[in-house]
Amino acid sequence: MLSALRARLESALRERILSPFTDPARRVSDSAPTGIAELDALIGGLPRGAITEIFGPPSSGRTGAAIAMLAQAAARDEACALVDGADAFDPQSGLAAGLDLAKLLWIRCGSIDQALKTTDLLLQGGGFGCIVMDLSDLPAAAVRRAPPAIWFRLQRAVEKTPTTLIALNTESVLQSAAGLALRMETIASGWSQLLDTIDMEITVVRGRPQQDHSPSPNRNTVHVRLHIRPPFTG
Repeated sequence: MLSALRARLESALRERILSPFTDPARRVSDSAPTGIAELDALIGGLPRGAITEIFGPPSSGRTGAAIAMLAQAAARDEACALVDGADAFDPQSGLAAGLDLAKLLWIRCGSIDQALKTTDLLLQGGGFGCIVMDLSDLPAAAVRRAPPAIWFRLQRAVEKTPTTLIALNTESVLQSAAGLALRMETIASGWSQLLDTIDMEITVVRGRPQQDHSPSPNRNTVHVRLHIRPPFTG
């Protein structure tokens, strides 16, 4: 099964990404900007070679933030991948948020097992600047039942690469396997006919914020207004 999936991925990427399954020999930098200025001021960017867990309830802005991060990576001419655990991504939403779909590999899954195996394969192959593993629309109980060993396997796989691996969940499950964990909560939403903005609070629950540059009195928390372009709903 994995060999067949690898062959399909190589075929899909052959004309878009040079040597997609070759690990770069070194990292360009230790962190990558998120594209969200307030968050970058707090954390100094996403750590490369590590897992960033972003979690929060539905409509907390976690999906919008992840799409902004993918768009930022694509704008740097990095190959990106979205491992869509429940086949919930709307490509028009990505376009509306400025994501270059030509630089995105979208893998549509239907279970936690498929999402985890696919992410592992992408990391073992290498060549991606940013991978988002979206588990947030899968049953929470199924995500909780995933053995802790799988998170540490992904941690070991990504640490050999310059990739930023982002795991989206409704609740935190990775624990110490995540180098950075961000909790998102909605404060307010702005509407015209559709959702325009989300005011959210982002709290660093694991990792080290850049405290000297933090704009918030709480050195682990920042308030962000995320602009949503219809039909994107976050």
